Amino acid sequence: MNDILTFGLLVVTSFFTLINPLGTMPVFMTMTSELSHQNRVKTARKATFVAFLTIVLFAFTGQMIFNFFGISVNSLRVVGGIIFFLMGMDMLQARLTKVKVNDAEIKSYVNDISITPLAIPMISGPGALTNAIVLMDDADSLLKKSVLIVGIFLVMLLTFVILYSSTRIIKFLGETGNNVMMRLMGLIVMVIAVEFFFSGLKPIVLDILKSI
Repeated sequence: MNDILTFGLLVVTSFFTLINPLGTMPVFMTMTSELSHQNRVKTARKATFVAFLTIVLFAFTGQMIFNFFGISVNSLRVVGGIIFFLMGMDMLQARLTKVKVNDAEIKSYVNDISITPLAIPMISGPGALTNAIVLMDDADSLLKKSVLIVGIFLVMLLTFVILYSSTRIIKFLGETGNNVMMRLMGLIVMVIAVEFFFSGLKPIVLDILKSI
């Protein structure tokens, strides 16, 4: 029983750390600042649901998919780093807040941003997907596999609650506060992007040098 509890604690803590919903919140706040409360909640709900399905899918089939397409986790980190960097640059220059969405485009806009970049790669990023594959390999019983799925669900639920709460923060900060926070968080996102990029690039370069 202690072994199951330890594994469950590992699942929740590792996924929460890797997903970092508090880090996703500024991007969510920025990209949904022009939406109504109802549409922000809808976006948060869809993003966390899609992320949950993606992580669970990778937990069961990730290794097979990677092998089939010849994809490495490091390549995923490099691509994720580039996406984060471009997103951070837009935030730093306040481009994201300039997105005005009319009533006819709201449904399409919510669908687009809830899947990319929120669900993938912000929530279910390279770290979370890799963690899912590794922990599924470690889950040597049906009970542990069930604990893994439940643990992922709990982290996704907590992520939704954090994103949902951000709607109150938007109201509290106002337009000026949101712009200031967006620029600060844009800088942080760019720093995270550089870390992602080079953590994936370094092993690739070392493998190339070894093969020469």
